[in-house]
Amino acid sequence: MEPKHASATGRKRSQRPQTSHREVAAALRARITSGELRPGQRMPTQAKLADEFGVERGAVRQALRILQSEHLLTNASKGAPATVAPEPGRPVTGPEAVPQPTMVTLGPRIAAAFAAPHVEIDALCLTSASLTLAIGEPLRRIHAGRMKPAKVDMRILLPSRDIPLAFPTAVDEASGDFDVQLRRRWLDQRNAQGQVLRHNLLALRSTHGIDVQVTFRALPFTPPVKLYLLNGTEALFAYYTLTRSEVEIGQRQLEMYDAPGIQSTLFAFEQGAGLRDTTFVEQSHVWFNALWETISSELTLTT
Repeated sequence: MEPKHASATGRKRSQRPQTSHREVAAALRARITSGELRPGQRMPTQAKLADEFGVERGAVRQALRILQSEHLLTNASKGAPATVAPEPGRPVTGPEAVPQPTMVTLGPRIAAAFAAPHVEIDALCLTSASLTLAIGEPLRRIHAGRMKPAKVDMRILLPSRDIPLAFPTAVDEASGDFDVQLRRRWLDQRNAQGQVLRHNLLALRSTHGIDVQVTFRALPFTPPVKLYLLNGTEALFAYYTLTRSEVEIGQRQLEMYDAPGIQSTLFAFEQGAGLRDTTFVEQSHVWFNALWETISSELTLTT
């Protein structure tokens, strides 16, 4: 008769419920946020953590990856023990950065960029919706007196109103004037978001005496990617991935191909974080400046 609770190796199995990797992450997160584990401190080895929590090393690795994605740990994917982030909660860039959706990554990075005396942000996108949302946090900090850059320069490239858009577009080519309505809908969004962004930034001139310049220019094509360049040192890059969805226009439900930019995964690159990252940042600036100075044209945010 086989012994109860025995594994294939002959060891007795524990009667207690198996701890999940999320529970391990929660316990370690509490130690970091409470100060028990200090910034810059090495974490215990994966073997020690596995023994402490009674889990396999795979569960520990998953927990460490979660904490790294939350910017609480660095080097979680390396062979050596992970390290508590120097500034827990501050977004990690460079090779350690875990790709995240735009609205997870962009806001913290824009806020960090506004800590510089001279803020320089270049953006290429389909609309400025993500950027307009992300700018909210640094604006709150400025109004709260927690930061005050001396100068803000922002350049934004958006598709021209005078071109046929590659997307959003109707799935059914025989849908009549649906593409015209989609284009009008996109144009309204482009203009409204751009106007809000410009108004909120230019208001800093009168409220806080900050030198602000916001300039829009139009591209003669629909950009398949989005790009944000921050203070000459960071590049955040994402693909616009087309999805099939329904939209109601004029009391009609119609199918379209669209690319929800807020959900696009952003990849972060930082100058000085290695040859790959440095080269990507530099070439992104070259590419953006070439578009700005050659084939782009004046853009007016009106319908």
